[in-house]
Amino acid sequence: MATDASPPEAGTDHRPVQPSTEAFVVEQESAEFGELRRTYRSFAFPLTIAFIAWYLLYVLLSNYAGGFMGTKVIGNINVAFVFGLAQFLTTFLIAWFYSRHAAAKLDPKAEAIKSRMEADA
Repeated sequence: MATDASPPEAGTDHRPVQPSTEAFVVEQESAEFGELRRTYRSFAFPLTIAFIAWYLLYVLLSNYAGGFMGTKVIGNINVAFVFGLAQFLTTFLIAWFYSRHAAAKLDPKAEAIKSRMEADA
């Protein structure tokens, strides 16, 4: 499929220069990158563990506490249904909370690292 767009003229390509492999290795070993990883891990790991525990509680209660999970809350809505809906709510809350955390704490650090690497290349 042909296009009418002409190739960019020499010297007009505004894409950033790609850093070398060595530059990536040096950056990976830097204190700033280590801080970025710690910030990410200190948020993501505890929430992941908490969500998995919450999900396993739901599964285990569904399997071994049928009487409790079958308890009617309102009308035909039982505890199992409420817990199931809470799983979806928890998923969306974690995603929203992570996006706020990333925008406030991770993205600025990552952007600083990216800018420095592009400037050094």
